Amino acid sequence: MDVQNNLMVIASANDYPLIDYPFSGDQVSRYNQTKIKRSDFPDDFAFGAASSAYQIEGGWDAGNKGLSVWDVFTQKTPGGIVDGSNGCVAVDHYNKFRGDVALMKKVGLNLTDFQFHGVESCQEEEYVLAYAKKEFNEYGGFLSDKIVKDFCEFAEVCFWEFGDRVKHWITLNEPWCFTFRGYVNGQFPPNHGKAPTIQSEAIKRKHILRSSSRSQVAPMAGDPGREPYIVGHNLILSHAYAVDIYRRKYQESQGGQIGMTNVIDWYEPLTNSKEDQDAARRAIDFMLGWFVEPLITGDYPESMIANVGERLPRFTEKEEKLVKGSYDFLGINYYTALYAANDPTNPTTPSYLTDSHYEASYKRNGVLIGPQAASSWLHIVPWGIYKVMLFIQEKYNDPIIYITENGVDELNDKTLSSTECLSDEIRVNYHQEHLYYLKKAMNMNDPSFEKGFLQMMGSFDDSSCIHSHTIVFRVVSIIP
Repeated sequence: MDVQNNLMVIASANDYPLIDYPFSGDQVSRYNQTKIKRSDFPDDFAFGAASSAYQIEGGWDAGNKGLSVWDVFTQKTPGGIVDGSNGCVAVDHYNKFRGDVALMKKVGLNLTDFQFHGVESCQEEEYVLAYAKKEFNEYGGFLSDKIVKDFCEFAEVCFWEFGDRVKHWITLNEPWCFTFRGYVNGQFPPNHGKAPTIQSEAIKRKHILRSSSRSQVAPMAGDPGREPYIVGHNLILSHAYAVDIYRRKYQESQGGQIGMTNVIDWYEPLTNSKEDQDAARRAIDFMLGWFVEPLITGDYPESMIANVGERLPRFTEKEEKLVKGSYDFLGINYYTALYAANDPTNPTTPSYLTDSHYEASYKRNGVLIGPQAASSWLHIVPWGIYKVMLFIQEKYNDPIIYITENGVDELNDKTLSSTECLSDEIRVNYHQEHLYYLKKAMNMNDPSFEKGFLQMMGSFDDSSCIHSHTIVFRVVSIIP
């Protein structure tokens, strides 16, 4: 399929008008073209789809691979996923990858995003994520700085074995999500965290949980005021040392690039007050800035340093030099936006949930920020991606950006026929609108700063980690 048809899955849809959304208090103009076209973007702009090994692969005990932390978590504590299921089979991508790759080519994807349990070479350009697989119970996983050495050894094996084919490496995918959900609310492995002790904690936890349902597994003992910052620090160091190895030993001969992918929910001030504007910036600092600002400046955001204090680990002079500039590109995952208001509460027990001193909300004056998708946390806010792009370019010195995830989910209604599944107006509109605002951001700046768009969180009925296949993101629907 030639380049002009690479967006066939989107551009071949019927002419759906874009929805007007509030934009900084004003109504935005309705997009006046019939559809977004491939030719609206530069020739070197790539379109693709993202996936997660555990969410699609299956083959949990195949090929002599060891257990991942998710294998252990879901098999030992099945209540961690809403319907008690696990990813032992998922959509069986491990055994069906050849047919799946053929489908990717038929759809017209330029690139696809794989994670390493093991990656089969395919014709699409691969964006590969490397993860250390050391058992958490050996020395505490990312709570220990011992993980840095193990992570780097694993990453170097990946560079050595696959660097002739893989030209874009992502060391970490959504370290904020891993840290928050694993060490604050205990929803992800290793299941550390504590229940909120005050109302403001409970409210914020609800809004940034990124899950419609509670895990049925109670979090183990943990310290949400210290552990997430230790884990985040070791994640950043693992990334930086892995980048250093790649640049010193492999990049010149293999000709690849390396970066980190982070997720951001755009936070819009609830009011025009300075207090709410500052709160919105803190919310972004504690989500995106936590992991991106060190790569730009060598240190954490000022708001984190001020609000977390001695609980926030600091980089040594050597580490600062190593961390600063440790990226060739930034991967950005964007799904939704919220409102942020100042929260002056001073809790007695420190927690990540209250350190940032903001209250999150999906409503302003009783009106939702955008229509709700299948998940309670995912509201459709296309203009948020525009603001995210402008913010990153201004704040972080015009980095090369790949939108490594973007998409909308739906309830997995297994009673639908194949014909009914193909009626996908919500998803078509979602991508038309997000691509419009992405293009608008590119038109406001040097269009070369934005290099790619991975159009879905999942390629093949990608499950939500917590919801299993009760809620799905997808390009291709799998019907038994």
